Formats: sequence, structure tokens, C-alpha cells
Amino acid sequence: MSTVEHDYENLSPLTPIAASVSSSGLLGDLAEASRELSPELFRRLFEVSRSPSLLIATDYDGTIAPIVDLPGRAFPLTSSVDSLRALALLPSTSAGVISGRSLRDLAAMSRLPREVHLFGSHGGETDTVAIDSLDPEQRTALDGLRRDVFQTLPTTIIEHKTTGAAVHLRGLDEAERHKVESAVDELVDTHAIFPTRGKQVIDLSVVPSSKAEALQRLRQQTGAEVVVFIGDDTADEFALETLGEQDLGLKVGSEPVETHADYGINSPAEVSVVLAAIYELRKSWLFGRRAISIHRHSLLGNGQSTALVDPNGRICWMPHPLPHSSSMFSEILGAEAAGFFAVETEAGTAPLTQRYITHSTLLETRWPGLNCLDYLAPVDANSDDTIVVRVLTGDTAARIRFAPRLDYATVPTQMVRTDDGVQVLGTSEPISLIAPGIDFEICDVGQSHTAEAVVVPSQQPGGAVVLVLACGTGTGDARYMATGGEHHVRERALNFWTNWVGTLSVPSHHREEVIRSAITLRALCHEPTGGVLAAPTTSLPEGIGGVRNWDYRYTWLRDGSMTVRALLALGSTGEAEGFLSWLTGILARTVSPEQLHPLYAVDGSALTTEAVLAHLPGYAGSRPVRVGNAAEHQVQLDVFGPVTELLNELSEHLGDLPDSYWQLTCQMVEAVSKRWFEADHGIWEARRPPKHNVYTRVMCWVTVDRALQIAERFGRRLPGAWRQLREEIAHDVLENGYNEEVGAFTVAYGEADLDSACLFVGLSGLLPADDPRFVSTVDAIERELRVGPTVFRYLYDDGLPGLEGGFHICTTWLIEAFIKVGRIDDAWDLFRQVDNLLGPTGLLAEEYDPVAEMHLGNHPQAYSHLGYIRVAQMLDAYRPS
Repeated sequence: MSTVEHDYENLSPLTPIAASVSSSGLLGDLAEASRELSPELFRRLFEVSRSPSLLIATDYDGTIAPIVDLPGRAFPLTSSVDSLRALALLPSTSAGVISGRSLRDLAAMSRLPREVHLFGSHGGETDTVAIDSLDPEQRTALDGLRRDVFQTLPTTIIEHKTTGAAVHLRGLDEAERHKVESAVDELVDTHAIFPTRGKQVIDLSVVPSSKAEALQRLRQQTGAEVVVFIGDDTADEFALETLGEQDLGLKVGSEPVETHADYGINSPAEVSVVLAAIYELRKSWLFGRRAISIHRHSLLGNGQSTALVDPNGRICWMPHPLPHSSSMFSEILGAEAAGFFAVETEAGTAPLTQRYITHSTLLETRWPGLNCLDYLAPVDANSDDTIVVRVLTGDTAARIRFAPRLDYATVPTQMVRTDDGVQVLGTSEPISLIAPGIDFEICDVGQSHTAEAVVVPSQQPGGAVVLVLACGTGTGDARYMATGGEHHVRERALNFWTNWVGTLSVPSHHREEVIRSAITLRALCHEPTGGVLAAPTTSLPEGIGGVRNWDYRYTWLRDGSMTVRALLALGSTGEAEGFLSWLTGILARTVSPEQLHPLYAVDGSALTTEAVLAHLPGYAGSRPVRVGNAAEHQVQLDVFGPVTELLNELSEHLGDLPDSYWQLTCQMVEAVSKRWFEADHGIWEARRPPKHNVYTRVMCWVTVDRALQIAERFGRRLPGAWRQLREEIAHDVLENGYNEEVGAFTVAYGEADLDSACLFVGLSGLLPADDPRFVSTVDAIERELRVGPTVFRYLYDDGLPGLEGGFHICTTWLIEAFIKVGRIDDAWDLFRQVDNLLGPTGLLAEEYDPVAEMHLGNHPQAYSHLGYIRVAQMLDAYRPS
């Protein structure tokens, strides 16, 4: 099977946009299209369909409409109309028709919607009232032309146009044709008109025009980087001649002619096939190869590196060497061409199950007669290596496809065969797939290589196939694994996780789900540095097809503190100690604590500028794909609160307060004392001007309150008027944050919009749980922001277009609030609904859309899992009998 055929065999189901045209009879079977069209043409359609911005323009008669004897009955093929409409609805895609017909006639005959650009009279008309734009000389010429053409020529061959006329020659014998052409020549000599010759028509217009100029205007108007133009007539050659090297020109007609087109096609019916093929190929590229539900992906992790595996056993995401480094497998961001590492049965059967092995991040995918065990091997804490191990067992033939695409697939990736596998070329450090005894074939896929092999595991030495992807200098260990030592490495990996889980204190209900959440949070902790990822991915959308696509592969002071605090609550202290050590290192390089950024890379470095990867179509067509995060430049004054809460709980757990922790505590209060009264961007990082956010003020109060608890517990002398500061902030929140008309604390001072983060007025302890203002805030947020099993952050305008789902962490906040105010049954009910949203392997993404029943956002999300753990622990005291 050719490379192109393999890519379009597994197309995605129709997306919401595509679904609007799904009943129109568009060509869905691209294999059929590849048989009808030449292999060379189909390959070019495949290439142009992946252009960042694309324009498809056609002629009308003889192209999307068959040639008929009566021009007034030249209706377009329904399939071509549907394809053009569908193409025009796709993101970064435009469609147009440039015809010699009058614009009024073209619009009426084609029945094309406004989304498709229409140019009449060879581009001379772009508006049905074009006559209003004629100057006096053109109006005089038009009046004379209309008078003389009807006096000179038979009315049956004349087509009236807004700015001229068309003289049709089809059906005339040679003598009649010669007489008509001579009369037309006299009209051209007599009047200031511009003739355009076609195969069976002569267009006369008082406005100079050409399809070449029209196509250029349309290209400029739409900003298209690549153009496909399809025509059949002599006049279309002018447009075809303007096409560049990356463009594609097609000429319709079975007779061989000299043309500027790249390929010839036979008929309007074949044009319909071409248009439908472009639509299916482009839709597949834009909206993801299969758009597998986000929550069905599973995480591999070893405390240093991360990767995602989809339910079909494909590694579809893996950065290297750091979590925020460029990815060598980026297929989850919408395109197989972005890189993957696939294992499947040769027959292509669907997997039966996917599960984690005991309490670990070792993942097993099982097909009939085939098993694949995936894990990231333990590596030295001082090493930047990433070692992926895939162990295949069973007696069914397995197909292996290894398709790394370096630097988010921005550069061609080449490979060579070696004695024991394949090696990636042109890298700063070794990257090899080590698989002794496997005979890989290196295939050309575009400008890159893919290594493929088919093997029956049970027929290999030892009855298994061990695939070891070694990224870095640790190839010695990798070869040891591939040549018999894999089971020792696997045992080390399993023991690490099972021993760690054995130290945890887990609630008596939903134990397995809490343990999976804890393992997920632990996998997001970067052991070499102490940094903590908010999520291991970038640009998984908060709304399908929208722009809310962010890079979460960094350490937010808030998220990191909350993550390790959740693990601390389960009894694990190492992650909290590592995180505070990481933060201490950053503070040592910071002029003063109030100048801390909201987030850093896990190695403590500042982020680079947020950038867009324009070549990637994004998950399910959700663009742009972003790397970096502009939130680094925001003011977020709430971050000191979660850090101080962590210091309070860790010191209490340890029964000791090292001087370094007391110094950190003082630095957090110092930062708050200098800036608590300022406006900021808040917890949700809204990309709009700062405001006096209620949640921020509450967290400033939390900073001072928890610092006072630490000082009192360990008898430390206060270095400032902390008690007075705490009371001043509390008074400010209670005086300005509550909106009497709304009956709730609102997002910011003087505003009426609700925000789930305002629940922290009571969750933090600033107000007692029975305070009517907190109770009414809980009721308002439940009433206005809860939809079924999820709670939205807010519904106000945050300066960005599009919608998003409900946030899992907000849902857990409402559960906690229910517990606080004594609504235990409601808390249990909502918790069970959240529990039902866990993915097949127990993971949670960031959000959930209750209308589309779709999981959204980066995955797995630390916020979601830490919130789940917290409310599960709180509900343990209220277990139903």
C-alpha cells in the first residue's frame, strides 16, 4: 500500500462544520477517488490540501456545470456545488467561481451561497449592482453596444449582461459562425468595448477584465498561500498562466490542447471528484486524522519525561529532552505527518482493552492475539535521556511504524538502518530505535522517513519483541534492555510506583481512582528539578475549533503548590520539598519576591515568547497551536497564597520549620504587603486589563493568615504588622467584593459577574461556612455556572472569542463548598457525576462540555486530579452507610 493511501484510509468522522454538509452526497471514499484520478494528480491534491491557507477557484460552464446547447439551462452539478460550499466553510479555506457569465446570471444559476466568492464577466463584476460603478464614457459605450448588438445579431444567440453581452456560437454552422464573428469584429471597431474569446462564446464588455486579474484579486483578498484553479476555456488560460510553483492548475476537456495547466481532467463529473477529494483530504488534515476523544489518551511518565498513548496504541505526543522542549511525536495536534510511533495488528483490528499495570504508569494495550506494554524506563536523575520501551507479545502479526518528526515536524526527519534497528540522522544527540532482529524498511513519506516492519512476536527469540527508543546518550542501557535485560528494568519501574503508592494514605472509597490521580500528579512532578507541570501537553483546545489553545507544560507557582499539597495530604512529602527547593532557587535569582513571575519552565528558566506553529492543523482543527505562554508577563498576585498554604501544611506535617521555610514564608508575606492592593490579571489569566479580583484579594489574605499560623505554631517572631495586614485585607474583601444586588461575591470589585473562584471566600476560611454571604454565593454559582456534571469558571466576556467547557477543578470547588455548608447529599451526587467523567484509564482532562458531551483542554490536567483527590478525602468522613 502506498504512503498516500495509508494516510487517508483512517479519516476522521465528520466534524461539526462538516456535519452541516454531510448529507449532500460528497465523496467520502477517497480510495475510490484515488482510483478515478491519476496517482500523480491525487498526490498533488494531497499536498495542496495541507496548505496553511488555500483558495479553490473554478470556471462555471464546462467546469462545475456541463456544457449544454441552451446556456439558460446550464445548471451546475449538485455535488460540485456542495463541495464548494463545504470547502468555503472550512477554516483557512476559500472558494470562488470566476465566470464569463453576468454576475446576476451566475448567482441565479449556480445557487452558491455567499461564502463562495463569485466573479462575473471574467472578473469585471464582483457585485450585482456593478452598473452603478460605470463612468459616463462606459455608460455611453454600453448603451451603444446594446442598441447595435440587437440590431446586428440574432437575438437567440445574445446573452444580456450587466456590463455588456455574450455572443454564443454553439450550434451555428460554419457560414453562420463566420457572419456572426465578422459582425462582432465591426462592433468592437465601432464601440469602446473589450472582447474576450472562448471556445464557443465571445464576451463583449465595456469594462476591461480578465480571469487572470480576477484570480489575483481573489488570492490577495483571501490571503491564500496556495491556489487551485480549474477551467476549461481559452479565457481560463490567462488565469492558469498566473499560477506559481506551489499552486495547482487543472484543465477540463478530453481533447489534447496546449495549456498552462499542470494536469488535464476529462469532464465536469471529474471536476466534482476533484473538489470532493480536496474537501475530504483538507477536512481530515484540518480536523485531525481521527480526533480521538482527549480523555481516552493515557499518560506515560517516569518523573522526568512524559508521553501520551492513544487508545489504538500509538504514541502521539512526546517532547524531549525537557517537558517544554519540542516534540518528536505530535500527531495529537492534528496530523499523522506530525509524527507518531504506532503498533497495531497487521490486519488492522481494533484494540480490545487498554489499562495500566497495577499501580504504575506502565500501560498495556491488547488486541486479539497481540499485547503491547509501554513505559518510560527509569533513568539517572542527572540525565536528560528519554527511553521508551515497547514490549510486544502474542502470536498475531504486528505492524510497527516509527515516524519521528523532529521539532514539531518543522524539519524533514531522515533515518538509516543499523545492525540493531534504525537511527535518526541530523540530531544534536543520538536518537535510535533499537530492536535487534527486526528487519525495518525505510519508506519515504513526503520529505521524511518512516521505518516500518511486520513481525510475529511469538516467533522471535524469547517469544517477544522489545522496542527501545533511546533519546540521548544512554544507548548502552537501551541495548541492555533490548537484548534480554528488559524484565529487570520493568521490575525497577513497577517497584518504584508500587512502593511509592504503598506509602500513601488513601480514602476508603474510590481508592483506585484516587491512587490513579495521585500517580498522575506524581508523573507531572519533574524529579530532577522539583518543578511541576500543569499538564504535559500544549494546545489541546478548551473549545473545538476555537483559539483557546494554550501551552501548559510549565510550572505555575499556584498550580505547582496545589499539586504537591495534594500529594502531601496523601502522605508524600518528597514532592513538596522538591518544589520548595525549586522555588527557593528561583527566588535566589529574583531581585525581590513580589517580582516573581506566575510561571517558569521546570528548569527554573523564564519562558520564551509565546509562538504559533502555523504548519500544524491542531487537535480537531483547533488553531492556533501555541508554544510558550504569554501569561508569564501577567501580574498574578494570588500565587503567594498557595505557596504559603503549602509551607503551613508541610511544616505541620514535618513537625519542624527549617529556617529556609521560614524565610520563604516571610518572602511571601513581604510580596503581599507591597502589592496586595494592586489590580491584577487573576487566576484565569484573562487577556484584558487588570482589575481588583476577589479571588486574588482572598489569596493575599490567605498568605498572611497561613503565615501567622506558622509563626504561632513554631514561636517565630513576626517581622512586621502581619495581624494588622490580615485584618486590612479581610475588611477590603468584605467591604468591596460582595454585590448586594447579585447576592454573591463577584469576580471583581464593582462588577456583577459571577466567578467560581469566589467560592474561596468561604473555602479559605476568610468567612465562616455559615455566613449568609458565603451560602448565597454558593447558591448563585450553582444556579448560574453549574450545568449538569460540570461547573464553568465564569460566563463573562474575557476578551477572547469562542466558548469553553466547564472546569473540573471548579466542579470540585463546588463539591467542597457543598460539604462546607452541610449539603452532603448534593456533594456526593456531584462527586459521582465527576467520577463518571474519568477516562477509560482513569485520567481527567481540564474541562468538559456538557452539551456536546466532550472532554476538552490539556490532558491530563493537574488541577482536575488534585481537586478530585481533595474532595474524595473530604467525603471520606461522610461515607453513606
